[in-house]
Formats: sequence, structure tokens, C-alpha cells
Amino acid sequence: MGISVEHVSKHFGDFKAVDQVSVEVKTGSLVALLGPSGSGKSTLLRLIAGLELPDRGKIYLTGQDATHQSVQNRRIGFVFQHYALFKHLTIRQNIAFGLEIAKQPKNRVKHRVEELINLVQLQGMGDRYPSQLSGGQRQRVALARALALEPQVLLLDEPFGALDAKVRKDLRSWLRNLHDTVHVTTVFVTHDQEEAMEVADELVVMNKGRIEQVGSAAELYDNPATPFVMSFIGPVNVLPSSAPIFKRVGYQPEHPNVFLRPHDVLVALTSDEDTSPAIVNRVIHLGWEIQAELALEDGHAFTVYLSREQFKQLNLRSGQRVYVKPKDAKSFAAQYVEA
Repeated sequence: MGISVEHVSKHFGDFKAVDQVSVEVKTGSLVALLGPSGSGKSTLLRLIAGLELPDRGKIYLTGQDATHQSVQNRRIGFVFQHYALFKHLTIRQNIAFGLEIAKQPKNRVKHRVEELINLVQLQGMGDRYPSQLSGGQRQRVALARALALEPQVLLLDEPFGALDAKVRKDLRSWLRNLHDTVHVTTVFVTHDQEEAMEVADELVVMNKGRIEQVGSAAELYDNPATPFVMSFIGPVNVLPSSAPIFKRVGYQPEHPNVFLRPHDVLVALTSDEDTSPAIVNRVIHLGWEIQAELALEDGHAFTVYLSREQFKQLNLRSGQRVYVKPKDAKSFAAQYVEA
């Protein structure tokens, strides 16, 4: 096992940053710690790195107890959101820094630096300074520097958070390809659901210092364990089980709310015994799909996603009366409602 966290807790004063967390990361896998701000994901990453010490619990790296091991002895590469490159050093010198501190032979340092420059696709840029690179290129240098000492674990804290959307998208694919090349056990923190789902083998969803669910993107999206996971992994409408759209479904009182994905609503121009009337309040063109904001007769508003083909067939417009029914919906027991 690459990383094993067992019943770890960390408090800052009265605040429970990480609360009795247990999770395992398989050797060679790429795992995302996903959650909103304050969920404990960055604290958990720092605990694995040794930058924080747990109040209780154990952390194992490649089968060895590393709970109280120094940062230097953990063989971990750490990449921060804002690169943390040395501005006065060239790209080669930045990548070589850790190797030189470790007193590696000069020939070994030179060979490893060139190898990493090629790996992160920055050929011909080794003599430039960080200020001469784009944000995406600087982040690739930071990754190369973290990989220089051949860490057994690579940790990334919001690695693309400081970049614009287009660069983030490009680097996701690049990071996935890089991981498939080096196969180092990797954990990265993000609050971006799409980023986590696109890059990671497995997602660890955190909320209020605890783990809500662990699984693949498909598992979490299709079979969420809690309302929080369903609401956080992808868009969702939350409607009372008494809403007219669920009149034929028969949800029980112990399931007060029903969670309905926007693409799991059937919209028609004619009614049948299973549909409920609704009014189109607004139509939003998003390019590859259409978002329609609808309202039921009882006033409950919800959102529907349609393909361009579906939209053309329906020819929706504001104020239009349509008929809707759920294709799929999920409910959770009452004790989860405030999760």
C-alpha cells in the first residue's frame, strides 16, 4: 500500500480540521482529495507530508510508520499552488536544487535535470528564469523539481488553482499523461469536481473534516452515499418529495427531499398521466448544451439540461408550457438531510 491513514485527527484550537480520518491510497495510483474550502483536504495532505503532526492516529508510507518521521526522511515531493520557484535561478538550477543539496554527483545531476526537462516538455527552456515562463510552464517546472529526487509519494496542493481555465484544462491532461509515465503514488488536492473526475483514478470526498465517500468518478456520480456527495459531485436539483413531478414515484415521508440531476428530467410538449406541467422561465445557451430554468405549478424551480438536438425538437422559449417527469432521482433518509 502506498499511503495508509488510520484514524487521524488534527485540531487547531477548537476547530476540528481532520476528524478520525482513515483512507488508503494504492501504490502507483493518482488520487484526488476533493471538497470545499475548510473541508480538511489540505490539512490531510500536510499531515501525509509531515508538515503537520496529527493529534492522534497513524500514517504509513509504503508500509512503514511515518507518523513522527521528519519531512526529509519521508521521500515526498510536494508541489504548491503558487509554484514556490526560486526567481533568481534558471529552470535547470531550480530542478537541480534538491539534487545538489543531497550532494548527488554532478554528472548524475546534469543527466537527471535534462531527463526531467524533456519529461515535462520544456526542451530549450532550461536557461530561462521563472519570470520568462507562462504560469503553466512554471507549474511544470515545480513538478519536475518535485520529481527530481525520485520521491516515493508526490503530493500536490491545488496545483492548478492559480491558472486560468484554458491552461488548467490543458494541464489536467498533461498531469494524467505524466503520471502514466512515472507511476509515482500521487495525491492532489482540489475543490474543482471536474478536475478531480477527469484526472484521478479515485476520489476522496471530504466535508467538515471527515470523509464522506471514496470511489471512482463514476461510482460517486451514479451512487452517491450522502446528499453532500450528490450535491458536490455534479449539478443537482433538490426538491421536496411532495413536489408534483414526483406524484407517480411515491417517495415516503422519511425521505423529505429528492435529488434530481438536470439531465435526468424528460421534457415534452404534450402531457400524459406521468407528467407534470411546468413553465419555462429562462433558456440559457451554453454552446454544447442548453440549460432551461423551469418552474412547477406549485412554484418550485429547477434546472434541466438538454442537448442541442433535444432543444431544436422542443423549440423552447420563455413563458412556454411544457410537461416534465423524472427519468431518475435519488432520495436519502432524513438523518442525512443536513449533511
